[in-house]
Amino acid sequence: MPLLLRPCFRSLRRLLVTSVCILTAILTYMTLIQSGSWKVLFGSDVSESADMPFVIRSANTKGQACVPPTLSVWPNSLKALYARKPRPLRCAVAGPNWVHVDNGTFRISAQFRKSHGHVKCAYTPILRLANDMKVVEGATDTDMRDGRPITSDFFKANCRASDGSVRDDLISGIAYKDEVHKRRPAPGQPDPAALPLNVLMFGFDSTSHMSWMRMLPRTHRYFTEALGGVVLDAYNIVGDGTPQALLPILTGLNEMELPEVRRGHSGANRVDGHPWVWKRFREAGYATQWGEDGAEYGTFQYRMLGFKEQPVDHYMRPFYLAAERQYKRHYPYCLGSVPRHLNMLNWVRQFFDMYPHMPKFSFLFHSELSHDGLNDLQLVDKDTEAFLRAMNASGYLDNTLLILMADHGARFSSARQSVQGKFEERMPYMGFRFPASFERKYSEVMRNLRTNVHRLTTPYDIHATFLDILKYDSSVNQGDIRQRGISLLKEIPRERTCVDAGIDAHWCVCLAWEAVSTDDTNVKAAANAIIRLINELTDVKRHLCQSLNLKYVKSAVRYSPSDRVLRYRGSKDRDGRVADLSGTISAAEVLYQLTIITTPGGGVFEATVKHSLNRNQFSANVKEISRINKYGQQPHCVADELPHLRQFCYCRSQIQ
Repeated sequence: MPLLLRPCFRSLRRLLVTSVCILTAILTYMTLIQSGSWKVLFGSDVSESADMPFVIRSANTKGQACVPPTLSVWPNSLKALYARKPRPLRCAVAGPNWVHVDNGTFRISAQFRKSHGHVKCAYTPILRLANDMKVVEGATDTDMRDGRPITSDFFKANCRASDGSVRDDLISGIAYKDEVHKRRPAPGQPDPAALPLNVLMFGFDSTSHMSWMRMLPRTHRYFTEALGGVVLDAYNIVGDGTPQALLPILTGLNEMELPEVRRGHSGANRVDGHPWVWKRFREAGYATQWGEDGAEYGTFQYRMLGFKEQPVDHYMRPFYLAAERQYKRHYPYCLGSVPRHLNMLNWVRQFFDMYPHMPKFSFLFHSELSHDGLNDLQLVDKDTEAFLRAMNASGYLDNTLLILMADHGARFSSARQSVQGKFEERMPYMGFRFPASFERKYSEVMRNLRTNVHRLTTPYDIHATFLDILKYDSSVNQGDIRQRGISLLKEIPRERTCVDAGIDAHWCVCLAWEAVSTDDTNVKAAANAIIRLINELTDVKRHLCQSLNLKYVKSAVRYSPSDRVLRYRGSKDRDGRVADLSGTISAAEVLYQLTIITTPGGGVFEATVKHSLNRNQFSANVKEISRINKYGQQPHCVADELPHLRQFCYCRSQIQ
């Protein structure tokens, strides 16, 4: 093909894909409504007013290639799952902590000293070794006095009062670091076009847009109404699990595009070499902070080899490596008298206290209360709202981009196996709030952001936004559809499709699916393709992993462009009322999305299978298979050596 013609063909192909997506969505929607067959797809218990996901926002999505579903916050099909109310936290029963940190300073409670007399404390720092897997205790200062600076972010405080009372606590704070305070930007940094903003991103695991509004209504209301934050309505994940959500945000790349870092894989290295965005911020003179709870299942440690060097100035993993050993000594979700989520929020506040005049990048991610269930997250709502209020009252949000986010929706719960749950997994919460002063100065940027609320967005776009903050080009207002990641400070083109955005069909919420009988011949062939691939993956450990068989197909849906869309060439008349359907294009492939049950072990898998019509061939891809129920100890025989096989392996030793 001549080089000069290639751009034309690319434009023609994009136009065709856009037309297919728009017209298929509209035709499918009209057909389902008129025929009443939507009840087959959504189940007879779904009411049109409460549970129908495919409601088109005509005012906000007119002309868009991707029309996202509008989901209900409280659909009838999910209400029962949220009926259980969690027990209130009992942290206060432990009595107030004797020790706390105030802007890098060790403090003993004055109120406690007044009631219990002189207090003597031993201070033992918690130190990170040369990897992400272990911590050690440093030398103990047996007489740590009130008002002295702490020497490490995390420490044990063992205190005794003159009345005989004793108290042991694990404490987190932000220690003074001279090298950070004296940091100067790298040569050429910060860029003259950089935006003068701190970045504060705080997230919860497994929390969809709708689930956030259910479980964190006070936080959502304060964020959107009082602070003026906006939440992206068509934010779409690009892969399965937390790493696939965070890597594109933090590096701009997906796991397959980055160097090998997985345990048990040849040539794997630690993750230090990834192009982490906090490196860019540090070069620009920022102080940096990153932390997540759940050290045993760390995002970059569970399947990956973790960091060799400490990745940021203030890194919370050492705290959780030490703290999680003590959890059984405390009330649920508590560390002494402090709720564990509140300890994390306080650590963010202390970071801002330590560097009031320095640019800051902070990202904290909390999973304990939301990863394995739907209801306990509501326990943090008041505290999270109070944290935002305090940060705002202190003035810390006056020059800070605040991002509230999640990695994905629920993946293992019963909600995940409902139709709305399928969409919710793919549509996590992602909210942005810029300072009022920024809005006044950059009004065009804010118009773009509000327009982008209804446009298809991804984790790649969040990374592009960070880069735009570090070097903002005010001469470019329109995002480039040829770029996979588009800054939210630019207007995202309405023609953008999942193909443009780097979203596989398995994850794309824009597609129009139709229900198919589980007895359909092609559905059975697609299910067999899934089983075949799973067994090929575990074949390397066949002496340990049992071959799986298909027990039954639980559900099946199909996507294919309508014949009318494929034949559409344009309009015969000037008014665009009479379609020219003389085209001869035919569909080359059909996609099936199946939920299957396997035996032995009762594994529940959701997968997308491609049916190549010309060859009548069904093929599955490991990237598009998700296990949606817990595997527990089923893969214990390979869990440590080959963690990527956990969801697929059923160890032979369990067969009776």
